[in-house]
Amino acid sequence: MRQIIAKRLSMLVLVLLGVTLITFFLSHVIPGDPARMMVGQRASEETLQEVRRQLGLDQPVWVQYFTYMQGLLAGDFGNSIRTQQPVVDDLIKFFPATLELALTAFIIAIVIGIPIGILSAVKKDTGWDHTGRFFSIAGISTPVFWSGLIGILIFYKFFDLLPSSGRIDLTVTPPTTITGLYLFDSLVTGNWAAFGNSLWHLALPACTLAFAQLAIVTRQVRASMLEVLGQEYIRTALANGIHGPVLLFRYALRNALIPTITVVGLSFGSLLGGAVVTETIFSWPGMGKYVVESIAFLDFPAIMGFTFVISFGYVIINLLVDLTYYALDPQIKE
Repeated sequence: MRQIIAKRLSMLVLVLLGVTLITFFLSHVIPGDPARMMVGQRASEETLQEVRRQLGLDQPVWVQYFTYMQGLLAGDFGNSIRTQQPVVDDLIKFFPATLELALTAFIIAIVIGIPIGILSAVKKDTGWDHTGRFFSIAGISTPVFWSGLIGILIFYKFFDLLPSSGRIDLTVTPPTTITGLYLFDSLVTGNWAAFGNSLWHLALPACTLAFAQLAIVTRQVRASMLEVLGQEYIRTALANGIHGPVLLFRYALRNALIPTITVVGLSFGSLLGGAVVTETIFSWPGMGKYVVESIAFLDFPAIMGFTFVISFGYVIINLLVDLTYYALDPQIKE
């Protein structure tokens, strides 16, 4: 187990190094000058060059990259060109909102997707199965921005059931900050008005973000369950009078979940990265909205910081998935 963790962690370093290298050079070769955006079009050439010098943009790209990496190794992500604040502080400020959104969407995808997948497999080629497959295809084929807009149109515009933006109403006092997760903080502090209002605001963006991942989980569970239910040991169990929930949950689902865990784990990483579009549509004050505004301003340090955090989280999730995979079936070797 230690060898697996050590190997994965060494790969983590290589992956993060590659991500920073590619992202840095790509963000610096695209047309545009962040110094010009800072000083405005009417600024003098001397002012422009002074700002470029202060930002280090007058140095060759490879020098800028090594300077950035030196700071990164010391835990310094640099200062945001747009907000003029340390990128680390900005990410700490916006990350809880993204994490809360992704976690809620993840829970929705798991709680709904796994039962639908099991039901589709057990009721194969019936109305339940056809409904589940239609639901899965719709989730996978519908772009997030489209399902988000449809959700706003139905639940906000037509029926006025759910809000279309923000984390909490301006008239409601936010919970005392402990983790930055409004639901958790309001529960711990007993601020029920904030809890209810936060949940109300979270419902539509979380369901929108979960829709595509829910479809992927459903399809994977259905396929795995169908494969397991057709194996010899399941037929033997049936012949010995084992059936119903005991057969499904004790014998079939445990083995069917092994390949599903990989998909589920990767889906959480996708939810963190995929929150960019959802946060933009619903004006959700998370890292996704932060990086979109930073891209429009050519804010290289903010873009790099966001990319690094998401990549780091994705690799750690992969490591946890591998360890879980190994724990469920020790016979599986690398």
